[in-house]
Amino acid sequence: MTAATLFQSILASLPEIVVVTGACILLILGQLVPKGQGYFLVCASAATVLVAALATLLLAGEVRPAYSGMFIADRFAVFFKMVFYLSTILTFLLSRKYAEIEEIALSEYYVLLLFALSGMMIMASATDLLSIYVGLELMALSTYVLTGFLRKERRSNEAALKYVVLGGVSTGIFLYGVSLIYGITGTTQLDGMAAAVTGDPLDPGLLLAVVFIVAGLVFKVGAVPFHMWVPDVYEGAPTTITAFMSVAPKAAGFAVILRVFLNPLVAASDAWIIVAVIAVVTMALGSFVALVQDNFKRLLAYSSIAHAGFALFGVVAGGADGIAGVMLYLLIYAFMNLGIFGIVIMMRNGDFSGEVIEDYAGFAKSHRGLALLMLLYLFSLAGIPPTAGFFAKFYVLVALVERGFVTLAVIAVLLSAVAAYFYIRIVMVIYMREPERAFEPALTPSVRATLALTAAGTIGIGLFPAWFLRLAQSSVFGG
Repeated sequence: MTAATLFQSILASLPEIVVVTGACILLILGQLVPKGQGYFLVCASAATVLVAALATLLLAGEVRPAYSGMFIADRFAVFFKMVFYLSTILTFLLSRKYAEIEEIALSEYYVLLLFALSGMMIMASATDLLSIYVGLELMALSTYVLTGFLRKERRSNEAALKYVVLGGVSTGIFLYGVSLIYGITGTTQLDGMAAAVTGDPLDPGLLLAVVFIVAGLVFKVGAVPFHMWVPDVYEGAPTTITAFMSVAPKAAGFAVILRVFLNPLVAASDAWIIVAVIAVVTMALGSFVALVQDNFKRLLAYSSIAHAGFALFGVVAGGADGIAGVMLYLLIYAFMNLGIFGIVIMMRNGDFSGEVIEDYAGFAKSHRGLALLMLLYLFSLAGIPPTAGFFAKFYVLVALVERGFVTLAVIAVLLSAVAAYFYIRIVMVIYMREPERAFEPALTPSVRATLALTAAGTIGIGLFPAWFLRLAQSSVFGG
């Protein structure tokens, strides 16, 4: 590698370098900052992310391959990195008060979030299965620790243990698939695989490799049959980390799925029946099991599973429209899901947790403005027009129909109707019930800013969906 090539590689990965360097500096500074200075940690962490975002935008003008074909900075990666930056900064803002209440206001908390962010950024730009693995593990190891950050709570420790064990199994499955791909194609680079996978799509070795890689990746997005960790981890983890994991790592998983399977492995088209079955079963399980949940975080966990299934329908559709539909879906999901979790986090104050659905009885009569925001997020998650959530589902359905998957589109609509019930059930609790107890939400300026941003995103995309769809379409593998 020449000096010029090395410089170009470093330039292409400058946002990742900024985040990792900022995390290392913050780890040192965190030991020097007196306790109770959580505001400094939040500001320093957010500033690191903003600098990385600025660097990403400055480098977005052209496609920049790097590190001998293992990494690329293109519009596709830029789009997903912006989703990651948005999710991470909003998580920082939500964590300000919550971390103090739960006594986890440690510099390591913010450092681990930054390392998880860097792993997701690598996943979005990786063009080699080994670099995908590096990013995936950097993200996963950080979230394992963050899940168990409530060290005094047994359920948090249990959730972290389950996450580590099942995550390790999924990683092993993924690596076995990678080894099979390397044995068949002689390369782990995605472009090389695209050139090598030109034979019979029914090749047993190739099909087996695809199955293992699919299994390893669907674990990261919480799809069936590797969904079993989601409810327990979402319930046991700190609520701010639950909010983060429900959006950012899921988007990172889909970024890898789109880049791997809609490019080099498109020749193995007969394997797509596997993804279609996973999408249907995932959405069905998430929708039906959520109907009987009383814990709000577990309900949102199964809601997350159902949404992962719906996004997988866009993966099945494929093509530029299918990819753009999934990308827009994940952006909208980030706004509305972080918004609803912001309400749950705000409810944690004193001895009040806000984790039980009954805690929201009569919420509209005691806090009208917050209840209205909650109504907005719930309607958007249900896909009720004219919210952004409706257009997220609409564009995926259009891609399915245009590609001839009419039956799948009908199934997606029917399952969406089932999912709408448990969201409307919460709305009824909020508006049709009498308050059971008085409480004061932890509505700090940072939480207000988060709710304002998420509400603006949910409403704004709902008002101008075509503009955001064009943005996603222009970002499909460089546009």
